[in-house]
Amino acid sequence: MEEMKKTVLIGVTGCIAAYKSCELVRALQKKGYRVKVVMTENATHFVDPTTFRALTNEPVAVNLFAGAADPIYHISLAQEADLFIIAPCTANVAAKVACGLADDLLTTTALATEAPLVIAPAMNVHMYQNAITQQNLKTLAARGITIVEADEGYLACGEVGKGRMPEPAQLAEIVDDILSAPKDLAGKKVMITAGPTIEPIDPVRYISNPSSGKQGYALAQAAQTRGAEVVLVSGPVSLDAPAGIKVVPVKTACQMMEACSESFPECDIAIFTAAVSDMRPSIVADAKLKKGVNDKELSSISLVENPDILKTCGHAKKPGQIVIGFAAETNDVIENAQKKLATKGAQAIVANDVSEGKGFGADENDAFFVTQDEVKPFGPLSKRQLADAILDEALILASTL
Repeated sequence: MEEMKKTVLIGVTGCIAAYKSCELVRALQKKGYRVKVVMTENATHFVDPTTFRALTNEPVAVNLFAGAADPIYHISLAQEADLFIIAPCTANVAAKVACGLADDLLTTTALATEAPLVIAPAMNVHMYQNAITQQNLKTLAARGITIVEADEGYLACGEVGKGRMPEPAQLAEIVDDILSAPKDLAGKKVMITAGPTIEPIDPVRYISNPSSGKQGYALAQAAQTRGAEVVLVSGPVSLDAPAGIKVVPVKTACQMMEACSESFPECDIAIFTAAVSDMRPSIVADAKLKKGVNDKELSSISLVENPDILKTCGHAKKPGQIVIGFAAETNDVIENAQKKLATKGAQAIVANDVSEGKGFGADENDAFFVTQDEVKPFGPLSKRQLADAILDEALILASTL
Protein backbone atom coordinates (compact mmCIF):
# COMPACT_ATOMS: atom_id res chain seq x y z
CA MET A 1 0.00 0.00 0.00
CA GLU A 2 1.44 3.38 -1.05
CA GLU A 3 2.35 5.64 1.88
CA MET A 4 0.15 8.73 2.18
CA LYS A 5 2.02 11.89 1.18
CA LYS A 6 2.39 14.55 3.84
CA THR A 7 0.68 17.84 3.06
CA VAL A 8 2.51 21.16 3.15
CA LEU A 9 0.30 24.23 3.15
CA ILE A 10 2.02 27.32 1.72
CA GLY A 11 0.70 30.72 2.78
CA VAL A 12 1.39 33.46 0.23
CA THR A 13 1.08 37.11 1.24
CA GLY A 14 1.13 40.40 -0.66
CA CYS A 15 4.80 40.76 -1.54
CA ILE A 16 6.75 40.84 -4.78
CA ALA A 17 8.56 37.72 -3.57
CA ALA A 18 5.30 35.80 -4.10
CA TYR A 19 6.72 34.61 -7.43
CA LYS A 20 9.30 32.59 -5.44
CA SER A 21 6.45 30.65 -3.86
CA CYS A 22 5.88 29.03 -7.25
CA GLU A 23 9.43 27.69 -7.08
CA LEU A 24 8.81 26.57 -3.48
CA VAL A 25 5.82 24.54 -4.65
CA ARG A 26 8.01 22.69 -7.16
CA ALA A 27 10.87 22.19 -4.68
CA LEU A 28 8.51 20.58 -2.18
CA GLN A 29 6.82 18.44 -4.80
CA LYS A 30 10.22 17.11 -5.86
CA LYS A 31 10.70 15.98 -2.26
CA GLY A 32 7.46 14.02 -2.45
CA TYR A 33 5.08 16.34 -0.59
CA ARG A 34 1.53 17.18 -1.52
CA VAL A 35 1.31 20.98 -1.65
CA LYS A 36 -1.70 23.25 -1.16
CA VAL A 37 -1.73 27.05 -1.25
CA VAL A 38 -3.64 29.66 0.73
CA MET A 39 -3.32 33.30 -0.38
CA THR A 40 -4.21 36.67 1.01
CA GLU A 41 -6.26 38.93 -1.24
CA ASN A 42 -3.22 41.19 -1.65
CA ALA A 43 -1.08 38.26 -2.80
CA THR A 44 -3.36 37.73 -5.79
CA HIS A 45 -2.17 41.07 -7.19
CA PHE A 46 1.32 39.56 -7.59
CA VAL A 47 0.53 35.97 -8.65
CA ASP A 48 -2.83 34.83 -9.97
CA PRO A 49 -4.34 31.89 -8.04
CA THR A 50 -4.67 30.05 -11.35
CA THR A 51 -0.87 29.71 -11.43
CA PHE A 52 -0.83 27.87 -8.12
CA ARG A 53 -3.87 25.81 -9.15
CA ALA A 54 -1.95 24.66 -12.23
CA LEU A 55 1.20 23.89 -10.26
CA THR A 56 -0.46 22.01 -7.40
CA ASN A 57 -3.53 20.51 -9.12
CA GLU A 58 -5.34 21.56 -5.96
CA PRO A 59 -7.92 24.27 -5.27
CA VAL A 60 -6.30 27.53 -4.13
CA ALA A 61 -7.75 29.06 -0.99
CA VAL A 62 -8.21 32.84 -0.93
CA ASN A 63 -11.55 33.80 0.61
CA LEU A 64 -13.07 32.57 3.85
CA PHE A 65 -16.40 31.83 2.19
CA ALA A 66 -16.35 32.13 -1.59
CA GLY A 67 -16.12 28.85 -3.49
CA ALA A 68 -15.06 26.69 -0.55
CA ALA A 69 -16.32 23.12 -0.58
CA ASP A 70 -16.10 23.11 3.20
CA PRO A 71 -18.14 25.87 4.90
CA ILE A 72 -15.55 26.06 7.68
CA TYR A 73 -12.64 26.36 5.28
CA HIS A 74 -9.96 27.59 7.70
CA ILE A 75 -10.54 24.63 10.00
CA SER A 76 -10.38 22.01 7.25
CA LEU A 77 -7.18 23.58 5.86
CA ALA A 78 -5.66 23.75 9.34
CA GLN A 79 -6.44 20.10 10.00
CA GLU A 80 -5.23 18.92 6.61
CA ALA A 81 -1.77 20.49 6.88
CA ASP A 82 1.15 18.52 8.26
CA LEU A 83 3.14 21.77 8.13
CA PHE A 84 2.16 25.36 7.34
CA ILE A 85 4.80 27.69 5.87
CA ILE A 86 4.07 31.36 5.18
CA ALA A 87 6.49 32.35 2.44
CA PRO A 88 6.74 35.20 1.75
CA CYS A 89 5.42 36.65 5.00
CA THR A 90 4.92 40.41 5.05
CA ALA A 91 5.48 42.57 8.12
CA ASN A 92 1.71 43.01 8.35
CA VAL A 93 0.92 39.29 8.40
CA ALA A 94 3.77 38.59 10.87
CA ALA A 95 2.31 41.27 13.16
CA LYS A 96 -1.19 39.81 12.89
CA VAL A 97 -0.06 36.27 13.65
CA ALA A 98 2.06 37.51 16.59
CA CYS A 99 -0.98 39.29 18.02
CA GLY A 100 -3.42 36.47 17.30
CA LEU A 101 -5.43 38.53 14.83
CA ALA A 102 -7.43 36.48 12.33
CA ASP A 103 -9.23 38.61 9.75
CA ASP A 104 -8.78 36.55 6.58
CA LEU A 105 -8.45 32.94 5.50
CA LEU A 106 -4.65 32.79 5.86
CA THR A 107 -4.48 34.23 9.39
CA THR A 108 -7.49 32.26 10.65
CA THR A 109 -5.84 29.09 9.36
CA ALA A 110 -2.55 30.04 11.05
CA LEU A 111 -4.38 30.50 14.34
CA ALA A 112 -6.34 27.25 13.98
CA THR A 113 -3.60 24.87 12.90
CA GLU A 114 -1.76 22.56 15.29
CA ALA A 115 0.82 21.73 12.63
CA PRO A 116 4.37 23.17 12.79
CA LEU A 117 4.38 26.75 11.52
CA VAL A 118 7.31 28.21 9.57
CA ILE A 119 7.55 31.90 8.67
CA ALA A 120 9.88 33.30 6.01
CA PRO A 121 9.74 37.12 6.20
CA ALA A 122 10.20 39.26 3.09
CA MET A 123 9.98 43.05 3.02
CA ASN A 124 11.88 46.32 2.71
CA VAL A 125 15.09 46.41 4.75
CA HIS A 126 13.86 49.23 7.01
CA MET A 127 10.57 47.47 7.64
CA TYR A 128 12.49 44.30 8.48
CA GLN A 129 14.87 46.09 10.83
CA ASN A 130 12.11 48.08 12.50
CA ALA A 131 12.04 47.33 16.23
CA ILE A 132 8.34 46.46 16.07
CA THR A 133 8.87 43.87 13.32
CA GLN A 134 11.85 42.37 15.13
CA GLN A 135 9.85 42.14 18.36
CA ASN A 136 6.99 40.44 16.53
CA LEU A 137 9.40 37.87 15.06
CA LYS A 138 10.91 37.26 18.50
CA THR A 139 7.42 36.79 19.93
CA LEU A 140 6.63 34.21 17.26
CA ALA A 141 9.94 32.41 17.80
CA ALA A 142 9.33 32.28 21.57
CA ARG A 143 6.09 30.42 20.84
CA GLY A 144 7.93 27.70 18.98
CA ILE A 145 7.31 29.01 15.46
CA THR A 146 10.28 28.55 13.14
CA ILE A 147 11.47 31.90 11.79
CA VAL A 148 13.75 31.72 8.76
CA GLU A 149 15.86 34.86 8.78
CA ALA A 150 15.54 37.04 5.69
CA ASP A 151 18.41 37.03 3.22
CA GLU A 152 20.54 40.06 2.47
CA GLY A 153 20.87 41.51 -1.02
CA TYR A 154 19.32 43.73 -3.68
CA LEU A 155 15.65 44.34 -2.92
CA ALA A 156 12.77 45.08 -5.30
CA CYS A 157 12.53 48.62 -3.93
CA GLY A 158 16.09 49.29 -5.11
CA GLU A 159 17.69 49.23 -1.67
CA VAL A 160 20.29 46.75 -0.50
CA GLY A 161 20.01 44.98 2.84
CA LYS A 162 18.14 42.27 4.72
CA GLY A 163 14.62 41.59 3.56
CA ARG A 164 14.84 39.07 0.72
CA MET A 165 12.78 35.91 1.02
CA PRO A 166 15.17 32.97 1.49
CA GLU A 167 15.68 30.82 -1.58
CA PRO A 168 12.96 28.19 -2.18
CA ALA A 169 15.50 25.33 -2.12
CA GLN A 170 16.63 26.40 1.37
CA LEU A 171 13.05 26.63 2.61
CA ALA A 172 12.23 23.21 1.15
CA GLU A 173 15.19 21.75 3.05
CA ILE A 174 13.95 23.31 6.31
CA VAL A 175 10.46 21.93 5.74
CA ASP A 176 11.88 18.51 4.92
CA ASP A 177 14.07 18.53 8.04
CA ILE A 178 11.05 19.26 10.22
CA LEU A 179 8.72 16.72 8.62
CA SER A 180 11.18 13.89 8.11
CA ALA A 181 12.95 14.06 11.47
CA PRO A 182 12.31 11.11 13.78
CA LYS A 183 10.75 12.00 17.13
CA ASP A 184 13.08 9.63 18.96
CA LEU A 185 13.93 12.25 21.62
CA ALA A 186 10.33 12.97 22.57
CA GLY A 187 10.05 13.21 26.34
CA LYS A 188 13.82 13.65 26.75
CA LYS A 189 15.54 16.69 28.24
CA VAL A 190 18.77 17.70 26.51
CA MET A 191 21.28 20.27 27.74
CA ILE A 192 23.84 21.66 25.31
CA THR A 193 26.64 24.16 25.86
CA ALA A 194 27.84 26.27 22.94
CA GLY A 195 30.18 29.02 21.88
CA PRO A 196 33.21 30.48 23.64
CA THR A 197 33.57 31.88 27.12
CA ILE A 198 35.27 35.21 27.72
CA GLU A 199 37.45 35.98 30.76
CA PRO A 200 37.87 39.71 31.45
CA ILE A 201 41.31 41.24 31.98
CA ASP A 202 39.91 44.74 32.37
CA PRO A 203 36.69 46.43 31.16
CA VAL A 204 37.81 46.30 27.49
CA ARG A 205 40.10 43.25 27.20
CA TYR A 206 39.47 39.57 27.69
CA ILE A 207 40.82 36.06 27.07
CA SER A 208 38.73 33.96 24.67
CA ASN A 209 38.83 31.81 21.52
CA PRO A 210 37.26 31.87 18.02
CA SER A 211 34.42 29.39 18.65
CA SER A 212 31.36 30.45 16.63
CA GLY A 213 28.83 28.30 18.50
CA LYS A 214 27.53 26.90 15.20
CA GLN A 215 27.88 23.25 16.21
CA GLY A 216 26.16 23.70 19.55
CA TYR A 217 23.30 25.63 17.97
CA ALA A 218 22.95 22.96 15.27
CA LEU A 219 22.75 20.31 17.98
CA ALA A 220 20.10 22.28 19.85
CA GLN A 221 17.96 22.65 16.73
CA ALA A 222 18.40 18.99 15.78
CA ALA A 223 17.45 17.81 19.28
CA GLN A 224 14.38 20.03 19.32
CA THR A 225 13.31 18.83 15.87
CA ARG A 226 13.56 15.27 17.14
CA GLY A 227 11.20 16.06 20.00
CA ALA A 228 13.49 16.93 22.90
CA GLU A 229 13.04 19.69 25.44
CA VAL A 230 16.27 21.63 25.01
CA VAL A 231 18.26 24.00 27.22
CA LEU A 232 21.07 25.78 25.39
CA VAL A 233 23.72 27.34 27.63
CA SER A 234 25.45 29.75 25.28
CA GLY A 235 28.54 31.89 25.47
CA PRO A 236 28.65 35.12 23.43
CA VAL A 237 27.93 34.34 19.75
CA SER A 238 26.49 36.20 16.79
CA LEU A 239 23.78 33.60 16.12
CA ASP A 240 20.04 34.03 16.46
CA ALA A 241 18.46 32.14 19.33
CA PRO A 242 16.78 29.01 17.93
CA ALA A 243 12.99 29.22 17.94
CA GLY A 244 11.31 27.58 20.91
CA ILE A 245 14.53 26.67 22.69
CA LYS A 246 15.38 27.93 26.15
CA VAL A 247 18.66 29.82 25.82
CA VAL A 248 20.68 30.69 28.93
CA PRO A 249 23.21 33.37 27.92
CA VAL A 250 26.50 33.45 29.82
CA LYS A 251 29.90 35.07 29.35
CA THR A 252 32.45 33.50 31.67
CA ALA A 253 33.32 29.89 32.49
CA CYS A 254 32.12 30.40 36.06
CA GLN A 255 28.75 31.63 34.79
CA MET A 256 28.54 28.64 32.44
CA MET A 257 29.33 26.29 35.32
CA GLU A 258 26.55 27.85 37.39
CA ALA A 259 24.04 27.57 34.54
CA CYS A 260 24.99 23.94 33.88
CA SER A 261 24.71 23.09 37.56
CA GLU A 262 21.07 24.20 37.45
CA SER A 263 20.07 22.31 34.31
CA PHE A 264 22.29 19.22 34.33
CA PRO A 265 20.60 17.25 37.16
CA GLU A 266 17.30 17.14 35.26
CA CYS A 267 18.61 16.33 31.78
CA ASP A 268 18.79 12.94 30.09
CA ILE A 269 21.54 13.91 27.66
CA ALA A 270 24.19 16.59 28.12
CA ILE A 271 26.47 17.59 25.25
CA PHE A 272 29.31 19.98 26.04
CA THR A 273 30.32 21.65 22.77
CA ALA A 274 31.37 24.98 24.30
CA ALA A 275 35.01 26.04 23.99
CA VAL A 276 35.54 26.96 27.63
CA SER A 277 38.57 29.05 28.57
CA ASP A 278 40.84 26.91 30.73
CA MET A 279 42.21 29.88 32.66
CA ARG A 280 41.08 33.33 33.78
CA PRO A 281 42.92 36.36 35.20
CA SER A 282 43.22 36.12 38.96
CA ILE A 283 42.47 39.84 39.23
CA VAL A 284 40.22 41.83 36.91
CA ALA A 285 41.25 45.48 36.71
CA ASP A 286 38.50 48.00 37.46
CA ALA A 287 39.73 50.41 34.77
CA LYS A 288 41.38 49.98 31.39
CA LEU A 289 45.07 49.15 31.77
CA LYS A 290 47.09 51.80 29.93
CA LYS A 291 50.28 51.12 28.01
CA GLY A 292 53.08 53.11 29.62
CA VAL A 293 51.09 53.43 32.83
CA ASN A 294 50.23 49.82 33.61
CA ASP A 295 53.11 48.18 31.73
CA LYS A 296 53.74 45.76 34.56
CA GLU A 297 50.15 44.55 34.71
CA LEU A 298 49.96 44.25 30.91
CA SER A 299 53.21 42.35 30.51
CA SER A 300 52.43 39.71 33.13
CA ILE A 301 48.86 38.61 33.81
CA SER A 302 48.42 36.15 36.65
CA LEU A 303 46.04 33.32 35.75
CA VAL A 304 44.01 30.82 37.74
CA GLU A 305 42.18 27.70 36.57
CA ASN A 306 38.54 27.84 35.59
CA PRO A 307 36.12 25.14 36.72
CA ASP A 308 36.22 22.02 34.55
CA ILE A 309 32.55 21.91 33.54
CA LEU A 310 32.66 18.63 31.63
CA LYS A 311 34.58 16.84 34.38
CA THR A 312 32.36 18.22 37.15
CA CYS A 313 29.15 17.14 35.41
CA GLY A 314 30.62 13.91 34.08
CA HIS A 315 31.57 12.65 37.52
CA ALA A 316 28.24 13.83 38.96
CA LYS A 317 26.08 12.05 36.40
CA LYS A 318 23.30 9.82 37.58
CA PRO A 319 22.55 6.32 36.27
CA GLY A 320 21.06 6.62 32.82
CA GLN A 321 22.44 10.06 32.05
CA ILE A 322 24.49 10.45 28.87
CA VAL A 323 27.40 12.90 28.91
CA ILE A 324 29.27 13.76 25.69
CA GLY A 325 32.19 16.14 25.54
CA PHE A 326 34.03 17.87 22.71
CA ALA A 327 37.77 18.06 22.11
CA ALA A 328 39.18 20.67 19.73
CA GLU A 329 42.70 19.48 18.96
CA THR A 330 45.53 20.68 16.72
CA ASN A 331 47.58 17.45 16.86
CA ASP A 332 47.23 13.81 17.94
CA VAL A 333 43.49 14.29 17.72
CA ILE A 334 42.32 10.78 18.61
CA GLU A 335 44.99 10.15 21.25
CA ASN A 336 44.18 13.41 23.04
CA ALA A 337 40.46 12.66 22.88
CA GLN A 338 41.03 9.24 24.43
CA LYS A 339 43.03 10.84 27.26
CA LYS A 340 40.20 13.29 27.83
CA LEU A 341 37.65 10.49 27.84
CA ALA A 342 39.60 8.67 30.55
CA THR A 343 39.46 11.61 32.97
CA LYS A 344 36.22 13.49 32.38
CA GLY A 345 33.57 10.94 33.33
CA ALA A 346 31.90 11.18 29.91
CA GLN A 347 30.70 8.24 27.84
CA ALA A 348 32.04 9.79 24.62
CA ILE A 349 34.16 12.58 23.22
CA VAL A 350 33.61 14.21 19.83
CA ALA A 351 37.10 15.11 18.60
CA ASN A 352 37.81 17.46 15.74
CA ASP A 353 40.98 18.88 14.22
CA VAL A 354 41.01 22.69 14.45
CA SER A 355 44.48 23.18 13.01
CA GLU A 356 44.97 25.29 9.87
CA GLY A 357 41.63 27.07 10.21
CA LYS A 358 39.49 23.93 10.35
CA GLY A 359 36.59 23.48 12.77
CA PHE A 360 36.09 26.90 14.34
CA GLY A 361 33.58 28.97 12.38
CA ALA A 362 33.44 26.52 9.46
CA ASP A 363 30.16 25.17 8.10
CA GLU A 364 31.48 21.59 7.85
CA ASN A 365 33.34 19.35 10.25
CA ASP A 366 35.53 16.28 10.13
CA ALA A 367 35.17 14.62 13.50
CA PHE A 368 35.66 11.38 15.42
CA PHE A 369 33.19 9.91 17.90
CA VAL A 370 35.42 8.39 20.55
CA THR A 371 34.17 5.91 23.16
CA GLN A 372 35.94 3.31 25.28
CA ASP A 373 35.17 0.67 22.67
CA GLU A 374 35.68 2.38 19.32
CA VAL A 375 36.63 5.40 17.28
CA LYS A 376 34.03 6.25 14.65
CA PRO A 377 34.95 8.81 11.96
CA PHE A 378 32.36 11.38 10.89
CA GLY A 379 32.85 13.62 7.91
CA PRO A 380 33.05 15.70 6.11
CA LEU A 381 29.56 16.62 7.31
CA SER A 382 27.63 19.84 7.68
CA LYS A 383 27.19 21.01 11.27
CA ARG A 384 23.55 19.89 11.16
CA GLN A 385 24.40 16.47 9.72
CA LEU A 386 27.04 16.02 12.40
CA ALA A 387 24.51 17.08 15.03
CA ASP A 388 22.11 14.33 13.98
CA ALA A 389 24.95 11.78 13.86
CA ILE A 390 25.94 12.69 17.43
CA LEU A 391 22.35 12.42 18.65
CA ASP A 392 22.07 8.99 16.95
CA GLU A 393 25.14 7.87 18.89
CA ALA A 394 23.78 9.31 22.12
CA LEU A 395 20.65 7.20 21.76
CA ILE A 396 22.74 4.10 21.06
CA LEU A 397 24.72 4.77 24.23
CA ALA A 398 21.51 5.25 26.20
CA SER A 399 20.17 1.91 24.97
CA THR A 400 23.20 0.13 26.44
CA LEU A 401 22.76 1.51 29.97
